[in-house]
Amino acid sequence: MPRRNLARLYRDEFSGYSLAKFQQDLLAGLTVAAVALPLALAFGVASGASAAAGLVTAILAGIVMGLLSGAPYQISGPTGAMSAVLIVLVARYGLEGIWAAGLLSGIALLIIGLLRLGRFIAFIPSAVISGFTSGIALIIFIGQIDNFLGVKTEGVETAALKLIGYFKGGFVPDGHAVLLGTVVIAAMLLWPPKWGARFPASLLGIILATALNWILGWSTPMIGAIPQTLFLDQRLNLANLPWANLPDLLAPALTITALGAVESLLCGAVASNMTGIRLQANQELIAQGVGNMLIPFFGGVPATAAIARTSVNIKSGGQTRLVSIVHALGILLSMFLLGSVMARIPLAALAGVLMVTAVRMNEWESIRFMFGKRFKTDMIAFTITMLATITLDLTQAILIGTFVAGAVFLNKIAGIDITVQEVDVEKLRQKGIETAGKCQHVRVAFLTGPLFFAATGQFNEAFQNLGDTHALILSMRGVPLVDSAGLEAIQRLYEKLHRQGGTLMFAGVHDNARAMMERGGLLEIIGEENFFWSSDQAIVEAEKRGCRFC
Repeated sequence: MPRRNLARLYRDEFSGYSLAKFQQDLLAGLTVAAVALPLALAFGVASGASAAAGLVTAILAGIVMGLLSGAPYQISGPTGAMSAVLIVLVARYGLEGIWAAGLLSGIALLIIGLLRLGRFIAFIPSAVISGFTSGIALIIFIGQIDNFLGVKTEGVETAALKLIGYFKGGFVPDGHAVLLGTVVIAAMLLWPPKWGARFPASLLGIILATALNWILGWSTPMIGAIPQTLFLDQRLNLANLPWANLPDLLAPALTITALGAVESLLCGAVASNMTGIRLQANQELIAQGVGNMLIPFFGGVPATAAIARTSVNIKSGGQTRLVSIVHALGILLSMFLLGSVMARIPLAALAGVLMVTAVRMNEWESIRFMFGKRFKTDMIAFTITMLATITLDLTQAILIGTFVAGAVFLNKIAGIDITVQEVDVEKLRQKGIETAGKCQHVRVAFLTGPLFFAATGQFNEAFQNLGDTHALILSMRGVPLVDSAGLEAIQRLYEKLHRQGGTLMFAGVHDNARAMMERGGLLEIIGEENFFWSSDQAIVEAEKRGCRFC
């Protein structure tokens, strides 16, 4: 199935491919490479690895994930969100921990894609994703304050503690580093967007800062030597695989898996809206899985699809996945031809790039909408997830975010609306339905919403006092599903009515709810004769049987 899907994608994508389209792909690829180069350097350092590791990741992700991707526009590589997870991991387990967790996450992503479970990733509420994204943005921003100030402060477990530590003082900022970082920030903020389409502001800022540092002979910390190879000296092999720590790495690996899947599919959703081309989610997860399984053996860090680079690809007129390949080859050439120049890039300049990127990666439009319209549950979910991300381990934040997602979901669907009415004879006659009008003990309850475990309390409360009701009709046209707890609630209501000589009738029951009731034995207990297409039919039948309970 995956091979057929990929073959179909290639056939659709390259049908009618021409030299003109290749020229568009070539130009778009080189443009994306110019944007991706400084980000690859910065995210490699921010991950706790090296700038070279970021370059290797961008090159391999661009080729491997680009070839296998579920859409022609996806551009993958190291990202800010992933670096925030990895910096904690490398502090605890070293680079071997990053590689092992990346390998495990690649295997997990591949399995999810092969089992075609990609759609379940979409079940995470947008408020939780926005909160996690904003939390990661804060982690990236706070994590770069040291490089921006040109200092080395004490390492701590969380970004929140790191931020608090800066207010305690005990360090002297390097004015040169601050100036270089400020040059980059100013370039990224002031460079006109229309010019940025031709020459990325981040690249301009890094060039200016590097030139200034070199001309003035300042001794600010720099990236250091860039190896002229894709096989870095420090890389994963079976000999250095931390077998003893593998159980401890399972939780971080699941975090990387969840983050990689969410970020890749979210990127695809954004790009799909821009292009009208739907992302094949499961094929994309397969691509991410294969790529992340291979990258550690070259010394790179886990990668995922990047929204910013993908957007640049689309806006630059990219036509096919060749853009991803061209962008990777462009970075590869830069690595070999400009390695000596890149080695002199100040860390403060990369810090400036990451700080601006962190601010921009927040989903500001969603945040403004959420808080502007005062959606309380979304605001709570966003805030809790964001605070958990910066104050706790990111694995714990993922778990809390998942719990919040479940709570938000249950809160939104748990409510079931129940309206109990007496029979309105006059309304029935207006519809052309003649009734005897003698029985005053028939009532109709209109139910709207799923009848499951979270709604049974409200269901039981609505029918706590049945009074002189002898025939109760449940109109369930608005009930899309019933679970086992709902079946038990219905059975208790039936038994309660039966004890007082009454009966329970049903109208407009959905097929899936009816199947569940049949499976639970309720159809046999209540009887097929008590199920009707409409409440009107049930009312007429109840009056016909009136002598039994009126």
